[in-house]
Amino acid sequence: MATPRQQLVKEVDLPSAREYEAPKDSSRWKLGVKNLNFYYGSFQALHNIGIDIARNKITAFIGPSGCGKSTFLRTMNRMNETVRNTRVEGEILLDGENILHMDVTSLRRRVGMVFQKSNPFPKTIFDNVAYGLRVNGVRNQSVVQEAVEKSLERAALWTEVKDQLNKPASALSGGQQQRLCIARALAVEPEVLLLDEPCSALDPIATRKIEELLFEIKSLTTIVIVTHNMQQAARLADYTGFFLMGKLLEFDDTRKIFQNPSVKETEDYVTGRFG
Repeated sequence: MATPRQQLVKEVDLPSAREYEAPKDSSRWKLGVKNLNFYYGSFQALHNIGIDIARNKITAFIGPSGCGKSTFLRTMNRMNETVRNTRVEGEILLDGENILHMDVTSLRRRVGMVFQKSNPFPKTIFDNVAYGLRVNGVRNQSVVQEAVEKSLERAALWTEVKDQLNKPASALSGGQQQRLCIARALAVEPEVLLLDEPCSALDPIATRKIEELLFEIKSLTTIVIVTHNMQQAARLADYTGFFLMGKLLEFDDTRKIFQNPSVKETEDYVTGRFG
């Protein structure tokens, strides 16, 4: 028996991917994606994605499992290059510069990423946050110490760990570990922060702390988040995009996506008719 999603895909000829339109006011936009296609071997995972992502705003991507949203997120700091036999076509512009032609180490300093499962290094709390600074050549200990404290404060974790900085990061709770990973990403002051399902393994209290943190830091960095939690997207995001079968079917102001979507498939998804 076909699942609701399979039935939808069988019955509906999906709309074409969004056509890229150059932004009228480029100062508003941090990232621009043009005609992006992505392949795992012969399988095309993304189809002609075109989008502009606003500076110092939270942009969320929603959609069912396997729809391409995490793949798309990972293209924005070239994490998919760690997977063999992949190929990307098109352009991803960071302040007008194509990231596909950048030095990847420099790119990942400018575009940080936090993953679904918290992944603190087997180091102390302090050394976790200091890691990126040291990799980027910061040797002055007072500078490192100041940056670690500032990052932990931004991640709303400083008051909880300030007397435990030499303890292993593995001793922290799941929610604290995720905020530590965010602090580690913030330490190098990224221009963009990508988050792939950052709250999926957390309880409601830890989730609320992460969401409050993202609200606080969006004045410092552009935030792009992938989430299965539609309520989270509705609470957090300034803009939301809906992915289905590797296509970005709709992208708009979050309120419009949830209250008055333009595409039937978006309406079906946000109202729970499939997914």
